[in-house]
Amino acid sequence: MSDDPILIWGAGAIGGILGAYFARAGHAVHMVDIVADHVDEMRQGLRIEGPVEAFTEPLTADTPETLTGTFRRVILAVKAHHTAGAMDMLMPHLAEDGFVVSAQNGLNERVIAGKIGAERTMGCFVNYGADWLEPGRILYGNRAAVALGELDGTMTDRLRDMHALFSLVEPDAVATDNIWGYLWGKLGYGALLFATALTPESMSDAMNPPATRPVYAKLGQEVMQLAAAEGVTPLGFNGFDPEGFRTGDPARIDTAIDTMVAHNRKTAKTHSGIYRDLAVRKRKTEVDAQVGVLVSIGRTHGIATPALELLCALIHDIEDGREEQSTGLLQRFLPLCT
Repeated sequence: MSDDPILIWGAGAIGGILGAYFARAGHAVHMVDIVADHVDEMRQGLRIEGPVEAFTEPLTADTPETLTGTFRRVILAVKAHHTAGAMDMLMPHLAEDGFVVSAQNGLNERVIAGKIGAERTMGCFVNYGADWLEPGRILYGNRAAVALGELDGTMTDRLRDMHALFSLVEPDAVATDNIWGYLWGKLGYGALLFATALTPESMSDAMNPPATRPVYAKLGQEVMQLAAAEGVTPLGFNGFDPEGFRTGDPARIDTAIDTMVAHNRKTAKTHSGIYRDLAVRKRKTEVDAQVGVLVSIGRTHGIATPALELLCALIHDIEDGREEQSTGLLQRFLPLCT
């Protein structure tokens, strides 16, 4: 299996780093991206920059229109709200015995499995800090947790193979029998990052003030209660404490936020990708595919999610120009936090 070429669909922050590291280690990698200028630059050499490591790696690359051939190992690394469309484009290039690894944020494994079956879908959790800067340039801001797992929790040869690959990027990467636990943990952490993106502040500076910590406590609690309703045991990472948020334990939540603030102060990626989508790239975020999905899950269980609903609405307001990013937006959550 290790001789099979690896198709990485989406060569942005996450996919670009994976592809560059895999290729540098001698693996055959084929990148796909919709930005033609980025494809051209990758062929000359993708520049990985930042404090973790800096190097340039030429990569085989195509746009979806020019790609040919089929691939057994496919890593999907597009934004969550582009998952269904990307799957439609990549499926003709998926070998009959092929599978797709979702290196994304959210519960996109559900969407992928709906297209090709759960047995051909592998879950993946990535938390390292990275930003797409411009065609041919990606910032690798900090190392952080990485995990892969089969959706049914089994340990398979293909999981061991993919784990070995991802370990080239993150030596402490985990092959897990509870990938859903990681994904739901990331959903909780991600809700907090969406809240920081309501402001112009860095992730750490937005999360740290005592006056608005109840906002993050409420958002984390809502997500963790949904996970419990789904029968999932979320896993913590890089400071996030699922049980502390689920139970609303003030001391544990304060400790978790302190740890997350400290973790994010150590990275060159000071702001979330959500912030960059809103403030820099001026494009739609993943809010519907991440937070909106959670609101829908809450409705199926009859669980109210007022903070998550407000978060969705405010992100939409910023996307559509009705609001500007401001620390004052966090104040609107406080009546929900009593």
